[in-house]
Amino acid sequence: MNSNKTIRIGTRDSELALWQAHTVQKKLNDLGYKTEIIAVKSQGDIILDKPLYELGITGIFTKTLDIAMINGQVDIAVHSMKDVPTALPIGIVQAAVLERANTLDILVHKGNLNFLEGNAIIATGSLRRQAQWWNKYPNHTVVDLRGNVNTRLQKLAESDWNGAVFATAGLERINLKPENFITLDWMIPAPAQGAMLVVAMANDEFSRQALNELNDIDTEVCTHIERQFLKTLEGGCTAPIGALATYCDLEDTFIFKGALLSIDGKQKLEIEKIVPVEDWKKLGFNCASEILEKGGAELMKVIKESLKK
Repeated sequence: MNSNKTIRIGTRDSELALWQAHTVQKKLNDLGYKTEIIAVKSQGDIILDKPLYELGITGIFTKTLDIAMINGQVDIAVHSMKDVPTALPIGIVQAAVLERANTLDILVHKGNLNFLEGNAIIATGSLRRQAQWWNKYPNHTVVDLRGNVNTRLQKLAESDWNGAVFATAGLERINLKPENFITLDWMIPAPAQGAMLVVAMANDEFSRQALNELNDIDTEVCTHIERQFLKTLEGGCTAPIGALATYCDLEDTFIFKGALLSIDGKQKLEIEKIVPVEDWKKLGFNCASEILEKGGAELMKVIKESLKK
């Protein structure tokens, strides 16, 4: 080991992003590596008054760190994997996927659930959550909610909204999960939700070797399946897509659930498949192809058109 090299860890400066970076730092330090954390503000954190899909950039949260890596200001970057575009910039590679946390979404509410039957106002900045919510509760109003986890919780507290949807993993990691919540086990999570990804430069052998020791193979394979499904369906644009792959130890199989919805939630194309462990490599692709054939191709055209407006 080149013991003189310090691995500079790039991260966004939100509380959750810093928690993730510190987690990677501790794991690398425990293996004997020297590290330093460098926090950077991303455009996605700065521009809070526009919905994410209006900004028209996939990877708005990862772009700033990509540039910092390419410019040599940081060696590696730590991301929530669900924020990372399926195509990484040239020269940057996936170096480790850490063991996954909780994959599910939760609804944080204000203590009374009567609103579920009535005309509620629910907040989320995610097209996927919005479409799935409207699919189940077509008479509810869904409003846009942006910002890091802390900002979103504060906005919910100060608003007249009935609830807001969050990823369980994010709230649990920084001990912010409130008492008033319900787990949305019917909502299919974002591809790679609950997983952390560390990227490095392709030519940085030292950092890549170090990170290889942190890789969790089960999580790597499951997130690969989900992101392959996403990539095959959307080809780089934003769309309401959910995907979850799980490995079943007893049967030695992978279980996959995926969905593509219209933005208003009225149309929902779903797929569920169980395959033997050796068939994982094209599972995401095959499931996405099936959805595209069953009306998904037309639906993706409509989604792309409506997001241009």
